[in-house]
Amino acid sequence: MAKRRKGRAINGILLLDKHLEISSNSALQRVKHIYFAQKAGHTGALDPLATGMLPVCLGEGTKFSQFLLDTDKTYIVTAKLGIRTTTSDADGDVVSEKPVAVTQSQLDVAVNTFRGDTKQIPSMFSALKYQGQPLYKYAREGIEIPREARDITVFRLDVLRFENDEVDMEIHVSKGTYIRTIVDDLGELLGCGAHVSVLRRVAVGSYPREKMVTIEELEALLEKAKSEGIAPSTYLDPLLLPMHTALVGMPKVSVDEASTSYLRHGNPVQASGAPVDGLVQVYQDDTNEFLGVGVIDDNGLVAPKRIIVKTEDLFD
Repeated sequence: MAKRRKGRAINGILLLDKHLEISSNSALQRVKHIYFAQKAGHTGALDPLATGMLPVCLGEGTKFSQFLLDTDKTYIVTAKLGIRTTTSDADGDVVSEKPVAVTQSQLDVAVNTFRGDTKQIPSMFSALKYQGQPLYKYAREGIEIPREARDITVFRLDVLRFENDEVDMEIHVSKGTYIRTIVDDLGELLGCGAHVSVLRRVAVGSYPREKMVTIEELEALLEKAKSEGIAPSTYLDPLLLPMHTALVGMPKVSVDEASTSYLRHGNPVQASGAPVDGLVQVYQDDTNEFLGVGVIDDNGLVAPKRIIVKTEDLFD
């Protein structure tokens, strides 16, 4: 008989508004505790100095975290001109200090070079891994690792404010883009150096920023439920978004009830209207229940890729 897991088998995605100076993992563990969830995972870490949207996947939702990790992101950043640091942010040691004599027209020209498809060399203080270790661990030991430039896309870069030695920007970028590197490169183009002083992620994919909630708001709802003598899920669970919201833009297919059973047991099935290749969202046709993600195999069948396990199937 399978061992019963501790916690609730709750599935969904919470848009956490991570606050300053807390690690993404610490924030994740607090959310998991508040929801008393069996399983939880996030969709790409935010630096402790960064705030904003951190989608937390609960239960079976963790199977779809990779799709959010791979999607585009939007940030609001404040670049502090005149000071360059080792980490390209306020936590690093100062590398150089130079006077700031930048005009609006110079800023406009420099900023425009980052728009569209470009290449970027990841920072040594990124979480990108080399031989199983994140680059920032090597950087802290003074070890420089050669990095190849990667293709990135800056879909949109708007200058929101330029006053004295500060520039506020809203930047919509493709996956794997490092905002700190953009700011550092901008400072070098302007000839004065720059680093990130404030960084906030306001969007992951198409998720709306107004749906974000803080840990403090979650804890307040938890205490409210306890004081009223009702299940915390009454207030907490409605904040969760459906798991399929992680898959915006992915084609959808439907399968019948018999095929649903086959799919859940690891077998490829036939689905009408399926594309010739690639990944698909799979739903049961009569109930419209979301079953997970499938992949079109060489025979044109939908093979299971990330399929949701029903709660009753978790135990014998």
